[in-house]
Amino acid sequence: MSDTIFALASARGKAGVSVFRISGPDAFLVAEKLCGPVPDGRGLRLLRTADVVLDQALVLTFQDGASFTGEPVVEFQCHGSPAVVASVSNALSAAGARLADPGEFTRRALENERLDLSQVEGLSDLIEAETEAQRKQAFALMDGGLTAKVDRWRSDLIRAAALIEATIDFADEDVPVDVTPEVSALIAGVSNDLAAEIKGSFVAERVREGFEVAIIGPPNIGKSTLLNALAGRQAAITSEIAGTTRDVIEVRMDLEGIPVTVLDTAGLRITDDTIEALGVELARKRAEGADLRIFLTLDGKTDGFGVEIQKDDLVLLGKADDGGGVSGKTGAGLDEMIAHITRVFGDRVALTQSAVRQRHRLAMDAAIGYITAAEDLMAMDGDSELVAMELNTALHAMNSIIGRVGVEDLLDEIFASFCLGK
Repeated sequence: MSDTIFALASARGKAGVSVFRISGPDAFLVAEKLCGPVPDGRGLRLLRTADVVLDQALVLTFQDGASFTGEPVVEFQCHGSPAVVASVSNALSAAGARLADPGEFTRRALENERLDLSQVEGLSDLIEAETEAQRKQAFALMDGGLTAKVDRWRSDLIRAAALIEATIDFADEDVPVDVTPEVSALIAGVSNDLAAEIKGSFVAERVREGFEVAIIGPPNIGKSTLLNALAGRQAAITSEIAGTTRDVIEVRMDLEGIPVTVLDTAGLRITDDTIEALGVELARKRAEGADLRIFLTLDGKTDGFGVEIQKDDLVLLGKADDGGGVSGKTGAGLDEMIAHITRVFGDRVALTQSAVRQRHRLAMDAAIGYITAAEDLMAMDGDSELVAMELNTALHAMNSIIGRVGVEDLLDEIFASFCLGK
């Protein structure tokens, strides 16, 4: 039997309300030691120890199987002073509840099949979401978007494997129907869906982590001033002295709901200064790895930058205070540049699917490999038992996405990122 645990489910510090969550087989008994008979649903109660009144709280109860964790749960909505929080915490410990480990409530929800692993990951992303695009993507994952797809793919693979295994069972008899066309159609459909999901997962990862935009160009072209204009603050030092920026300066921002990190890089030029040369090399590497580059030039040419222009990159005249390019000083061309960035990334976000992590992608890649092996065997009239084995292995890979097999080593890492009250 699991312990009864508790934790503060709201943020620490002064607040109007603080929420304590108690979960486990003795949740109601623990709560009754502080508030007396617990309400059926919700009710206002005094919290006390012996003859000392701690606070007045709204008490909510959730029966076994009807809570987030799947266990009996009681919540105390108390006043949010540090003194109240400390006194209620001490009282709960004295009443027999244990302080929860990070993510322990969510782990119990997984163990009690209230959530699967992909939904847990979605919940983690939702807690960390900073922009609207991140919120939408995380909620879709938590709401079972990927789970529904995996269940459909599993169903098709199970059907295909069952048809193949039927031919094995009736190997000494005439099978009334050739199952090959149906099996081929089923596994081809799954393989095509997985390929599309994998393609979208790369963009989804960028939504989780943030897209990168690198501002590059020669020294003293207005890169740092442009970064400061985008950030709305003095994020980078600006100077008329060439080579002021030596390192890559990063500013994270929200552009119409899309997470974007803008990079101010060292001016690209040949230099005898060892430190500046290292900064120039770092600037080129970060620019090559960015999702979009803004080339600032004096004459519209990028010769000598050493960075290849990609589709969707911008080449703009720098310090164009009167228009015709972009200027961080006057704001000329700034709106048009931002509109281009948000349009490009908005188009990419539209391509996202339900898979959002490398773990999902690797499992899908593996499943495609096993399905392809099954298709190759069928094309060569290979052993049906080998075909069935490949399909069952693909099914195993599908199961790992939602946590039904082979993910025990991931759990500690995943739940360590959660707060105590989740």
